[in-house]
Amino acid sequence: MVEKRIAGRWAADYVEDGMIVGLGTGSTVQYTLERLAERIAKEKINILGIPSSIATEKVAKALGIPLTSLNEHTHIDITIDGADEVDPELNLIKGGGGALLREKIVAYHSKQVIIVVDQTKMVDLLGLKFELPVEVVPFWNASIINSIEKLGCSSNLRLDKNSLFKTDNMNYIVDCMFHGIEEPEELSADLNAIPGVVENGLFIDMASMVIVGKKDGVEEYSID
Repeated sequence: MVEKRIAGRWAADYVEDGMIVGLGTGSTVQYTLERLAERIAKEKINILGIPSSIATEKVAKALGIPLTSLNEHTHIDITIDGADEVDPELNLIKGGGGALLREKIVAYHSKQVIIVVDQTKMVDLLGLKFELPVEVVPFWNASIINSIEKLGCSSNLRLDKNSLFKTDNMNYIVDCMFHGIEEPEELSADLNAIPGVVENGLFIDMASMVIVGKKDGVEEYSID
């Protein structure tokens, strides 16, 4: 998709020589990784990437992007990642690819988080159409899901073909339909207070900038 390519590549040019770079997960970030590899080869920029998923780690290695970890570098200069939905306050739903826990850890430790999306991901209200992913431990997951649904959603355990989907952390994903999330900060706190919930896909006040790809360029959004 042309819009995703434009957004992903545009964001890569915010990376400067010497930076520690958080590498997100998803189809739009794929273009960011490709552009970063080009810049490493042509401009000889010296960067280290911290991948947010095993899938991203494999792609980055194949492209020749040098990698490190949060154990080696506890602060990240800039993270570039995608999102499933973005509201007018730049709050996000993430986790469609199942990497929400590692993505949130990377974002939390980043000085700047740039989100790359196409126009379809921009919404007036989170969760009207897209299900909110919640990562849960496999142990006694039925009771955990029952507690989640008491917050006002219907839910399903995510499948991978004919088996239950497992995250890189060997947990399950519960996809929750709230039909609109009016108070995302409150819901995030309520979800994370349930024993057995590892993390949820609401990213509140974490995005520094959102780059929206369009056929003729980009639009950039930020909140002062």
